[in-house]
Amino acid sequence: MVDPTPQLEALRRSPLAHLTDALAAGSGDAVALAEEPFLTMVSVRVGPGSAAAGRIGRILDLELPRRCGEVAAMGRHAALWLGPDEWLVVSTATPVALADQLETALGADRGQVVDVSANRTTLALTGERAREVLEKACPADLHPRAFGPGSAVTTTLARIPVLLWQTGPAAYRILPRSSFADYVARWLLDAMREYAGAQAR
Repeated sequence: MVDPTPQLEALRRSPLAHLTDALAAGSGDAVALAEEPFLTMVSVRVGPGSAAAGRIGRILDLELPRRCGEVAAMGRHAALWLGPDEWLVVSTATPVALADQLETALGADRGQVVDVSANRTTLALTGERAREVLEKACPADLHPRAFGPGSAVTTTLARIPVLLWQTGPAAYRILPRSSFADYVARWLLDAMREYAGAQAR
């Protein structure tokens, strides 16, 4: 039987494909915005510190973070803490293959592994003004003393629930639900306009 996956992948359209040109046009030296479509996302629920958590960690080659806001990353995989027994694994691995591996690692132990890749898309906001753009409508404390690279938090942006992940000193990933992605992207583009002519320092 012929594997239909390549043909199906060719037909995929990301939630923000229609805004590709607008995102590029609205980006500049001081702040830039782009979609990172089709990242693999797997929801994992398992007892922290359990044998199953250890097996899942070995598949990912990392230890599942144990504290609020922490992110553990290694190679193609990152695990974002969402709750005491809940993580979002973000990866460039194939969704079905990764979910199957993690489900096998869970085994018969209590827990849950679900491929949620279609649930969200990812926006990359970068540049020295990125934090200032987010602070216009994000209630989380984003000052470096409270939030820095390797941190992720469930919060709101322009009243829309998002997962906000800081990946570098001036780099953020914003993960909204796919149904809200257009609104979030357009809000960000509007919030970036005052920096459109600014040069990076």
